[in-house]
Amino acid sequence: MREFLIVCKANDLKKVIRDGLGNSANQKWATFDGLTACLEAEPYEYLFIELAAIPATEKHSFCKENFRAIFDPIWQLRPSIKIIVIISSDQIQAGIAAVKAGAVSYLKLPLSQEEIRFITRDVYEGQILESELDYLREQFWEADVREIVRTRCASMKKVYDLVQSVAPTRTAVLLTGETGTGKSLLAKLIHRHSNRRDAQFISVHCGAIPDTLLESELFGHEKGAFTGAIRRKMGKFEIANGGTIFLDEVGTLTPAAQVKLLMILQEGLFERVGGEATLKTDVRVVAATNADLKQMTEDGLFRKDLFYRLNVFPIDLPPLRERIQDIPHLVESFLKKMCDFGSKTIQHVHPTVIKALGMYNWSGNIRELENLIERAYILEQSDTLTPESFPADFFEEEGLTAEVSIDTSHALSQVRAEGIEEIERHYLKDLLARHKGRINRSAEEAGITTRQLHKLMKKYGYRKEAFKSGH
Repeated sequence: MREFLIVCKANDLKKVIRDGLGNSANQKWATFDGLTACLEAEPYEYLFIELAAIPATEKHSFCKENFRAIFDPIWQLRPSIKIIVIISSDQIQAGIAAVKAGAVSYLKLPLSQEEIRFITRDVYEGQILESELDYLREQFWEADVREIVRTRCASMKKVYDLVQSVAPTRTAVLLTGETGTGKSLLAKLIHRHSNRRDAQFISVHCGAIPDTLLESELFGHEKGAFTGAIRRKMGKFEIANGGTIFLDEVGTLTPAAQVKLLMILQEGLFERVGGEATLKTDVRVVAATNADLKQMTEDGLFRKDLFYRLNVFPIDLPPLRERIQDIPHLVESFLKKMCDFGSKTIQHVHPTVIKALGMYNWSGNIRELENLIERAYILEQSDTLTPESFPADFFEEEGLTAEVSIDTSHALSQVRAEGIEEIERHYLKDLLARHKGRINRSAEEAGITTRQLHKLMKKYGYRKEAFKSGH
């Protein structure tokens, strides 16, 4: 039986929807304010939401961006839920904006039972088709990377479709996007699914190599080519022969290295530093940058002919803030990896944490998210990632706070004692994390003795070693 959650205001509309869905569907009615609680409690497949039932605040003005602000928290809790909006006859533009933001469709009032039956059947058939397409896409990926390429984000689906198209070829690929968006992972996926998968994959961070050594690292050198060159050295392009080379931060290449890279892309030829022999290499180049290479060519900082050679097949990765519907899955993946290699098992994430993760700006993108989850994993003492394991300012910036649960069936004195313990535990964990387990500094900031601090740590089961590797 399919599960429907319905948020609507008018009683006559409720009757039409109830009769249209019939007895073959499990129906739950909710207010907009009660939406989150319902989604946390049950795995609903479909959501009907009448725009008139959404509070008329400035935040919920009906443009694409603000529909995303409404929909994204829903998808964070239920990533696969299908949203259908119900609009009045003068809200056609709002209906279009909702679909652009990710709703599967919109219905215009007044509604009939037949329209309800038609839209639910149409959405259901679309789901089946989508599942079949997802299955076919999955067959391309090797089994151990299928979890990695799972996504609900339309732009990331396009990225993975592009990878499927280009991976089997020998074409140069240019990956663009902000720092931390996963360009190196994508380069490895391209190699893993190419006909060079059994050969070398060589990764070079161009920006991390001093200019004076860059050519030697990439193209090798002959004995005596420069001071300290006591023997011949093979370069990365020579080692990667038959395989793939990944040039990260390619925009930092020196002019001389740019010339040599252009020759490899055009002819497959290069010379070692200090050498006279012309060597041949068969290597597939995947380059990445977070800079605007086209603008750099206009400014004379990067060769135009090299840019055109690298930019044969560009793939732009979206920042994490544009794919927040993927955050729950990413967190799940990070936790699984940490549990596999760590000493404890954490399987759940508190709803307040999920909400805060979805509202954060993520300037460091996926790398920042992984670091934050790793820190929380180290600090967490239960089987659920709670707000107490995250920096306090992470929630303050978003207007969220870690809540202390109150059981009104207990006496006030007991509730007060439990509340103080909860605050004390949260304070102590954040204090030790900030000082990376340093007892003297933590005690000094807290205004207590080291003996008192040790006593509190013993009370709450904290060990200083657990905080020394925190981020």
